[in-house]
Amino acid sequence: MDYDVIIIGGGPAGLTAGIYTSRARLKTLLIESFSVPCQAVTTDHIENYPGFPEGVNGFELVEKFKKQAEKFGTEFIVSEVKSIKNNNSLWQVITEDKSYIARSVIIASGASPKKLNIPGEDKFRGRGVSYCGTCDGALFKDKETVVAGGGDTALEEALFLTRFVRKVTVVHRRNALRGTKILQERAFANKKIEFIWDSIVTDIKGANKVTGVKIKNVKTGVETDFLCDGVFIFVGYTPNTSFLKDTLSMDENGYIISDDNCLASKPGIFACGDCRKKLLRQVAYLRAATVVKSY
Repeated sequence: MDYDVIIIGGGPAGLTAGIYTSRARLKTLLIESFSVPCQAVTTDHIENYPGFPEGVNGFELVEKFKKQAEKFGTEFIVSEVKSIKNNNSLWQVITEDKSYIARSVIIASGASPKKLNIPGEDKFRGRGVSYCGTCDGALFKDKETVVAGGGDTALEEALFLTRFVRKVTVVHRRNALRGTKILQERAFANKKIEFIWDSIVTDIKGANKVTGVKIKNVKTGVETDFLCDGVFIFVGYTPNTSFLKDTLSMDENGYIISDDNCLASKPGIFACGDCRKKLLRQVAYLRAATVVKSY
């Protein structure tokens, strides 16, 4: 056996699990993805995490988590997990270049932004289409941008974009936003943000880069062309659980089903963070006491 615990995912949930298991003197390996950054890392300003009354940059917060886990002995590698298999009552975690054996596995693989799956979305990704305002906002200085969505992430990213762009137009399929009231208040008060209600983006236009979108009113069915230089898409998330196909019980959207102790459908496998079926999705953490007690 290589490890007591293997953690898959390097976001707040996975790192906090690493802090607890390592502090309990369980030999712990944490596998980070190099292709899918955790959502917290790409969040410019987190203001609802306890202990930071002025807010904190997401990357800085995650780095603090990581240093704390390392302090207690968590080992880290960067790789992509391909599958998990049972191995004589232990678990074998298979990555792209190696496999590891552990007594328990904690899945904290997070979730990735959903796509609209409309014409032009894939074609112009990286050339005007983005899923991260924090990452790409500075590329649109003095430009006009569209944000698709109406939840917390859409509003947070729209507000962040106003630091750089000339105008942000939020396109939302309903006639009221879903985001928290304080974010709504800030968005409505920002002179750089405008709204198009009861509408969706149906097509992304351009030649070498984005030059506009087609917007459809969901009530009237009328489509109009809208000129813009960039499209930021924030319409929900898809859990990063494809490597678990036929291994664990998941809901119809791919979220891992687990009990109140975060135990998944197979003994020795736990789930935490945004890959787990649950009500709220915040910068939350797993108190890994359930894992510790299993020893």
